[in-house]
Amino acid sequence: MMTHFITVEIDLQDTPAKMRQAIEIELQKYGELLRWAVTSVDVELQRARVEAVVTSEAGIAASL
Repeated sequence: MMTHFITVEIDLQDTPAKMRQAIEIELQKYGELLRWAVTSVDVELQRARVEAVVTSEAGIAASL
């Protein structure tokens, strides 16, 4: 297993529940989610920057 620090941008959603779901779906693409946080929001572009820590198999990490 390898641990990775991931940064992604997500479109803002209508509700907090939809936002959380969108974030978790995007981060699952990178491995097993350990933690995440919204670190900034661009109101003009309607996007949020999310930083996360995930774990993945060594073979998966090479393809990221």
